[in-house]
Amino acid sequence: MKHLLLKLEPIIWLLFGQGILLGTLLLTGWVLVVGVLAPLGITPLLSFSDAHELAATLIGRVVLAALIALPLWKGAHHLRHVFIDLGGADRDATVAPLLYLIALAGSVAGVLAVIRL
Repeated sequence: MKHLLLKLEPIIWLLFGQGILLGTLLLTGWVLVVGVLAPLGITPLLSFSDAHELAATLIGRVVLAALIALPLWKGAHHLRHVFIDLGGADRDATVAPLLYLIALAGSVAGVLAVIRL
């Protein structure tokens, strides 16, 4: 299992890096607009039909799928390294596949939900 994880490490780092990028840039802005500015009345809040129209376009679906899937990989990678830092390096061959499998399942579920929009 350790050999397989080493082979997949570049792909996992790519997903991790993109999760950081999207989590830092896009999710932060989304939380600011939807969670702070819209309730204060500074920006208009999108109606459900406006948000659905935006998410139903191809670029909207791609962005939404990325906003769901990539932060899951970032979280899985962070949790794996926290586990290693706390003394779990000897059980990394069991924990790492489990965390990445959870990220994969969440990514697939998120992408399927976005496709069904």
